[in-house]
Amino acid sequence: MKTYQKIMAVAAVVAMASGCTRVQTGDVGVRIGWDKQIQQGELMPGSFNQILIGDVLMFPVKNVNATVEDLNPVAKDNSTMKDFDLVVVYNINPTQVSEIYGSMNRGFHTVEHGEIYLMYTYIQQVAKNAVYKSAREYEALTMNDHRQDMEESVKAHIQHSLKEEKLDGVITVSQVLIKNILPADTVVASANELVRAKNRSEEHTSELQSH
Repeated sequence: MKTYQKIMAVAAVVAMASGCTRVQTGDVGVRIGWDKQIQQGELMPGSFNQILIGDVLMFPVKNVNATVEDLNPVAKDNSTMKDFDLVVVYNINPTQVSEIYGSMNRGFHTVEHGEIYLMYTYIQQVAKNAVYKSAREYEALTMNDHRQDMEESVKAHIQHSLKEEKLDGVITVSQVLIKNILPADTVVASANELVRAKNRSEEHTSELQSH
C-alpha cells in the first residue's frame, strides 16, 4: 500500500511538473483562460505557471531587434538609394503586455518560435517612415559618412511618432543600427566619372606646367 502511495505521489509530481511552464528571463507571460480570453495581469520572469487548464503566452520584452531591410529612400539630391537596411532595438514596458496584446491590432505583432514579439511589425513600419524622412536630410554619397548622425535622426523620428500615438510609455527605442547604405549605381558611376575627369584635368595641367 505504501509503495502504491509513493508511486501515485511521484506520478502526481510529474504530472504537475509537466503541466507547468516557466517564464524565462527577458520574457513576460500572459495567461489565456480555458475560454480563450486574455486574463489581465502579467506573469513575471522566473514564475512557474500551470497550463493544464488554459495556456500561457510568452512575450519577449527586452532588447527586441526589429530588422528593416530593402528600403529605397530618396536622398537630398533626389536620387533613390539602391539599398538601406537597419535594426531597431526596442523594449516593451513589462506592465503593459497584457493590455497591448489584448487591445492593439494583431497585425502589429509577429510570432517566431512560439513567442510573440509585440509591436514588431508596427516598429518596422514606423522605422521605414523615419528612414524616408531622415534620408531627405543627406546627399546620397554622404550618407555613409554621416551614418551615426542618421541613426540618431531615425531614432528621433521614431520616438516622435511613438509620442504622437501615446505609445512612448509603452515602447522604448534604445538603439538604431544602420547595417547597410548603398547609393544608386548611376550615382556611384557619375561620381567615379567625375573623379576620373578631375584626375585627367590635373594630369593635363601638370604636363603643361612641366613643359
